[in-house]
Amino acid sequence: MTKEDRYTKDGTTDCHNMPAIKKETGTWKACPYILGNECCERLAYYGINTNLVNYLKYQMNQSNVVAVSSVTNWSGTCYVTPLIGAFLADAYLGRYWTIASFSIIYVFGMTLLTLSASIHGLKPSCDSKNVCHPKGLQTGVFYLGLYLIALGTGGIKPCVSSFGADQFDDSDEAEKKAKSSFFNWFYFSINIGALVAATVLVWIQTNVGWGWGFGIPAVAMALAVVSFFSGTRLYRNQRPGGSPLTRICQVLVASFRKFRVKVPNDKSLLYETADEESVVKGSRKLDHTKQLSFLDKAAVETPSDHIKGSVDAWRLCTVTQVEELKSIIRLLPILATGIIFTTVYSQMGTLFVLQGNTMDLHMVGSFQIPSASLSLFDTISVIFWVPVYDRLIVPLARKFTGHKNGFTQLQRIAIGLVISIFAMLAAGTLELMRLRMVRKHNYYEFKHVPMSIFWQVPQYFIIGCAEVFTFIGQLEFFYEQAPDAMRSLCSALSLATTAFGNYLSTLLVNVVMDVSTRHGSPGWIPDNLNYGHLHYFFWLLAVLSVLNFGVYLLVA
Repeated sequence: MTKEDRYTKDGTTDCHNMPAIKKETGTWKACPYILGNECCERLAYYGINTNLVNYLKYQMNQSNVVAVSSVTNWSGTCYVTPLIGAFLADAYLGRYWTIASFSIIYVFGMTLLTLSASIHGLKPSCDSKNVCHPKGLQTGVFYLGLYLIALGTGGIKPCVSSFGADQFDDSDEAEKKAKSSFFNWFYFSINIGALVAATVLVWIQTNVGWGWGFGIPAVAMALAVVSFFSGTRLYRNQRPGGSPLTRICQVLVASFRKFRVKVPNDKSLLYETADEESVVKGSRKLDHTKQLSFLDKAAVETPSDHIKGSVDAWRLCTVTQVEELKSIIRLLPILATGIIFTTVYSQMGTLFVLQGNTMDLHMVGSFQIPSASLSLFDTISVIFWVPVYDRLIVPLARKFTGHKNGFTQLQRIAIGLVISIFAMLAAGTLELMRLRMVRKHNYYEFKHVPMSIFWQVPQYFIIGCAEVFTFIGQLEFFYEQAPDAMRSLCSALSLATTAFGNYLSTLLVNVVMDVSTRHGSPGWIPDNLNYGHLHYFFWLLAVLSVLNFGVYLLVA
C-alpha cells in the first residue's frame, strides 16, 4: 500500500500520527482555531473553578472543610470524565466529533449554572447579615449545572491537545520539531484564559454579582465552540480505530486462557498480521519487547485459536496488540507519581484562597483585590516561563545535554516535581508568619490580619514555574509514548492523575481534620484559620512531595 492509499479524498487519514496528504491542511495553519478553542474553554473553566470555594462558602453556606472538599471533588470529576471522552474518541466518534458534541453539553451546563446564580427562585436567598440559606431545589440545580460542565470537559480535555498534535507529521522533520513547540504554546493559551478568569471574572463575581460572573464564562464557552468549528476545513482528521479497552481486555483474556502455554524462544513465531499495518487500520505495528513476558502468551498460536478459518480475537492477539497493553502498563508508574503534584497544585483554588481571605486585601487606596485573583500570578508565571523555556532554556540545555529538546520529557517532569516542593514550603512559611502575628497582637477575631495578601505571590509564582516543567512534560510524554490508536486514552489517563490528586486532597483534608479536632481542638483547618495550623498541612504536602520525588526517580 502506498502512502497516498492511507488517506481519504478529503484529506483525512485512518492512521494516528500520519499527515494529511493535502499540504494546505494541518500544521500551524489549523492550530489558531484549536488554541482559540482551548483558551476560551479554559477561561470558562477557571472562571468557575478559581473562585468556587468562596461561592460555596458564602452563597451556599458551607464550612471551610466542606467547601474545599466540594471544589476538589468537582475538579476531580472534571478530570475523570475524560476517560469517557477518550473512549468515545478512540472507539467511535474520532477526536473532532467528540470535542464538538461534548462542547454542546458544556454550554448547556454553563447556562444552567448561570441561571442558578441569577434567576429569582433558583439563586439562594440571603438575610440582612448576608448569610445565605439555599433550598434543596436551588442546591440541586446548581450541582446539576456544575456536573454537566464536568461531563462536557470530559470530551474536550483528552482530545484537544492530541487533536492539535495530530496536525503535525512525524515523518516530516520540520513538522515534528514544530509539534514539540505546539505543546508549549498550547499550555500558554490555557493560561491566557486563566489570566482573564483570575482577574476580570473574579472581580466581577466579587463586586458585581455571581450571575454576571458565571454568565461571561458561558459566553466564552460559546465562543470556544465557534472557534473550533471555524477551522473545520483546515483540520487533519483521523478516524477512530475501534475500542482500545476491548483490545486490552482481549489480551488479558487470551493470556490467562493460555497461562499453561509456553512462549517460544524465537519471538518471530508469535502471531502478527502480514500487512504493513496493525489490526487497527492505519496504525503502525509495534516491535516485540522483553518486559511483561506473561502477556506474550496471548500471541502464541494454538489449534483452537481459529474458528472456521478466522482468528478468534479473544484467544489470539497480535504482537502489536500485546505491546499496546505493555505500553499502557509501563506508563502507570509515571502516572502515579503525578498524583501528589496535582494535590499540591489543587491548593491554589482552595486553601490558598482561604488563606488569602484572612489577609489584607488592599491594593491601591480603597481598592481591594479578591483573594482568588492571586492565582493570576500563577498564570503570569506560566506566561513568563513558557517563552523563556522555549527560547532560552531549551537552546542552552541543548548545548549541555545534546538532546534536541534540551531535556528529555522525563527530566522535564522531574524538575517540576522538585520545584513544587518549594511552593509548599513557601506557603507553610507564610502561614507560620501570619499566625505569629495573630498570636503576638491577639488578632484572633480579626477578619483580615494586617499583612498584605501579596506575600502569597511567591507560592503562586513557584507553582506556575513547576507547571511549565511537569504538566507540559506530561502532555508531550504521554502523547509520544502512546500507541497510535490509544492516544486519546493515554491523554485521559494523564488527566486522571489530576483527578486522583484532587480526590487525595479531599481525603487528606478530611482525615487531617478528623484527627486534629479530637479532644476539643479546633484542628488544622477550622472556619477561623486564626485558631488553626494550616502551615502543618502545607508542610505535610511538602514531605509527601519529597517522598514522591524519590519514588519518581526509581520508576522513571
